[in-house]
Amino acid sequence: MIDLIEKLAQSIDSADDSKKLTGALRDFFIKNFKVNRFDVFVIDKKNNTVKDLSKDWINPNSDNITEINKNTVNNLKTTKYLTDYKNSLEYALTKNGDLIGFIRINGGNSDRLIEFLQTASFIISIKIQNILLAESMQKNIDFYELMRNIAKIIETQYELNYVVPLIGEMIDKFMPDYLIYIFIKNNSKMELIWPSNCKDPTILAEIKKLQDKYDYNIIKSQSTILFPLVNENTLLGCIAAKSMGTEFNETDINYLEQLAKQSSSTINRAIVYAEILKHATMDALTGFYNRHQLEERIKQETSKAKRQNTPLCVIMTDIDFFKRVNDTYGHAAGDLVLQTVSKTIRSKLREYDIAGRYGGEEFALLLPNTRTEEAIMVAERLRKAVENKKVDFSKINSEKTNATINVTISSGIYEFKKSDTSDDLLKKADKALYEAKESGRNRIVVNKDEQK
Repeated sequence: MIDLIEKLAQSIDSADDSKKLTGALRDFFIKNFKVNRFDVFVIDKKNNTVKDLSKDWINPNSDNITEINKNTVNNLKTTKYLTDYKNSLEYALTKNGDLIGFIRINGGNSDRLIEFLQTASFIISIKIQNILLAESMQKNIDFYELMRNIAKIIETQYELNYVVPLIGEMIDKFMPDYLIYIFIKNNSKMELIWPSNCKDPTILAEIKKLQDKYDYNIIKSQSTILFPLVNENTLLGCIAAKSMGTEFNETDINYLEQLAKQSSSTINRAIVYAEILKHATMDALTGFYNRHQLEERIKQETSKAKRQNTPLCVIMTDIDFFKRVNDTYGHAAGDLVLQTVSKTIRSKLREYDIAGRYGGEEFALLLPNTRTEEAIMVAERLRKAVENKKVDFSKINSEKTNATINVTISSGIYEFKKSDTSDDLLKKADKALYEAKESGRNRIVVNKDEQK
């Protein structure tokens, strides 16, 4: 027996996690005792459940766990082993006389196994305790690392559509036993940002009940818990976590509550940063990119077109006779024309097209993955939409109830070439725009001189 004890100690010495330990023990007992099956179960007193050491937490509501709890755990508290469970042997694992788990063995010689386990169970118990302690410590280390990483996201990213999925993926990886959903409040509605879909009717119903000052809410019947994302008494959204088998314990709740608080701070900063950047990069009147940001986007898109060998077109657009509008109706009317035209243009562009106010009444429209023929169709669609749109001056002067006018636009188109610089893109489109205005306005001209 002493030789076997030494072999056991050697076989489990290098096992550094639960699965490796279970595998090493299983191999040892199959080889040396000819057993058919070997399992190790550990008691989680916080959850009042039993864990298969080689697997995730077993569902506490399953028949298997109920049977183990009643017929094995309680009996092993008063005896070292049981031999009457489906022709198997259950041997208690203890710490200071307190039951911490048990071994279940099918097959082999029970008397020989019991004799060996009277000594070996102590070695196995110590190894299990050390591994569980190490795993618990590593979980805490991972938690604080996750908190730090969520806080650091904002150093490089500010867009919610990037920040929120990143947070979701981090939390999901940290807590693999739960389904994680993140909702963000948009106006008065909660919108699911991560993942792409939630079909759980309980979560969707409870989300609607959230208030600005709301503690976490456990829905026990559904094994679901909601953590509102609140910053300075303002509800930003919610993290919903749904168990895939286990009940929530105090440790999990504490982890998620702290993660929700850190996520609230990061998301709030992202919202503030995005708003600041919006004002710094957007033209206040039209909602298009301002001149500086437009030039930055042109550099990005031309670089991307060269790198990926994809087409890129630009449309330079100018409102015809705009000075006449200002002189006749006033600058407030001119502003309304700019707002109306820019809104009409945006409504006809694709989501990924880029619109910027180049200066005054002139706009630059970047069309990624677009060739000249397609750009002509886009420009014509814009030209017709603007021509047919009435500008109602009663919005700025209630006395002019019937004052409406129509305006038109002229456009120049150019398709980017690899030999061009980012500056060439606008210059050559502007050349075509000049030709359109000189040849009668309310028309489209393509810069053919520099085409491929």
